[in-house]
Amino acid sequence: MSSPYDHDEAEIEASRAPLLDHLVELRSRLIVCVLAMAIGFAICFGFSKQIYMFLLHPFAIAAQLLAAEQAAHAQQAGGFDILKFLSGTKDLFLALIGAREVPDAAGAEKLKLVFTAPLEFFFTKLKLAGFGAVVLTFPVLAWQVYGFVAPGLYKRERKAFLPFLLASPSLFLMGAALVYYVILPFVLWFSLSQQIVGDAGVTVELLPKVSDYLSLVTTLLLAFGLCFQLPVVLTLLGMAGLISSKALSSGRRYAIVGVFVVAAVVTPPDPISQTMLAVPIILLYEISIWCVKLIEIRRKREEDEAGTDVAVV
Repeated sequence: MSSPYDHDEAEIEASRAPLLDHLVELRSRLIVCVLAMAIGFAICFGFSKQIYMFLLHPFAIAAQLLAAEQAAHAQQAGGFDILKFLSGTKDLFLALIGAREVPDAAGAEKLKLVFTAPLEFFFTKLKLAGFGAVVLTFPVLAWQVYGFVAPGLYKRERKAFLPFLLASPSLFLMGAALVYYVILPFVLWFSLSQQIVGDAGVTVELLPKVSDYLSLVTTLLLAFGLCFQLPVVLTLLGMAGLISSKALSSGRRYAIVGVFVVAAVVTPPDPISQTMLAVPIILLYEISIWCVKLIEIRRKREEDEAGTDVAVV
């Protein structure tokens, strides 16, 4: 009586090919990846101004909202009030998702960014196009990687691998959305609130460089997007048998400490943004424990069925 494992072995044997054939396939897939990246780069560079303006939207909303609050409360930007701070954070989020209109502040200045080298903004647009090309062509790149390694996987492994191709970009987008709608506006609003304007003839004004702003945005996007891959990594380790749900549960307290340490490193130096990153990661850690537990239950059931089949034979 043949088992599913025998059928998988037969598929692996049927997909065997000489080393030269594998190298030819690798070359063709690399060519597809390079062409996709080139096309994505060209598209993103052509729309680099629009993409940069899209990334500036949280900054613009933060500046407009702060100016409106200063005009309404007649308070200086350098003062710090916890109630004003929390109210401003809530208003930022509502304004970004379109649930609240930002009132026009009389005398509010337009948002200003600067570049101090002749070609700085040009190279900034090149970096932006490169980053955008990776994001835009990720489905093509991921599919080419999967297509190359799939023949060497068992059928059950291919079925198990496919959900991760969907889960990984989805989790990355969730982390990026958290940055765009929560973390980035809060950081910029708080930074703008520290300005000193018209106080005894002294002006301390925030004028970020275009390259520094892009570096801040891309760093936060990558940091949050990669941290949100925690369920994918832990689930894959659980499928490989390297970790267990019991070990994850017993190490929860150490994981929480590690999460806050990572959040302190990758976020701006304030407790609010660190907590905003740490809390979702802790929730994802708990979800990972249940995912690994489900994998263990399914593995035990398959082992019991395999043992029953052997006993019958």
